[in-house]
Amino acid sequence: MKNILVIDDDLHIGNVLEETLTNEGYGVIRAYSGTEAVLLLSQVKPDLVLLDLMLPGLSGEEVLPHIKGIPVIIMSAKVDVDNKVALLLGGAVDYMTKPFYTRELLARIAVHLRTFDSFAKSEILTFEEIKLNIDTHIAQIKDVEIKLTRTEYAILKLLMQNQTQVVSKSHLLDHISEDTPDCTESSLKTHISNLRKKLRAVNGKEYIEAVWGIGFKMKEE
Repeated sequence: MKNILVIDDDLHIGNVLEETLTNEGYGVIRAYSGTEAVLLLSQVKPDLVLLDLMLPGLSGEEVLPHIKGIPVIIMSAKVDVDNKVALLLGGAVDYMTKPFYTRELLARIAVHLRTFDSFAKSEILTFEEIKLNIDTHIAQIKDVEIKLTRTEYAILKLLMQNQTQVVSKSHLLDHISEDTPDCTESSLKTHISNLRKKLRAVNGKEYIEAVWGIGFKMKEE
């Protein structure tokens, strides 16, 4: 059974979500404030999080950086595009504007759980000619093996896991810490530059691109 953490202080919305999710066969965990959510996340690891933004205690924006390795769907009445973009770049996988249709929410939950499961179970990440073995930490382009440092591996892994998205610098620094402890804001640019050179040296192709003022992403042809 997949467990979903619902972080919302609105009792009515929370109750409706709990009933709907339970009927679909999900286990449901509830948190009613940002502070409670952070405490709960230190004790349990749900399979997916539904996160409201307007919360007592810590706001949803403040809770989001505490959620690592779990897909997060934002639920909010805020419709500002810049706000949505910031949250998606900050680690959320989706954003639903209240009010929303429960059928659409259930569909998005199913898609994100399926996508996350496929990444979690796969030992090989692929992007065009690049293959990255997350068990052995070995990267290859065609038959050429590329030696990566721990930090370069962690960066490439995160970019390949989010290959359709721009990954912000802050998101990179927050999420690669599980694979490497030695990357700082000042050294990140150097690590990425070295990684790009190693990949480019194999066949002259540029696989990682910088998105000015935001972060980095895998470069599609």
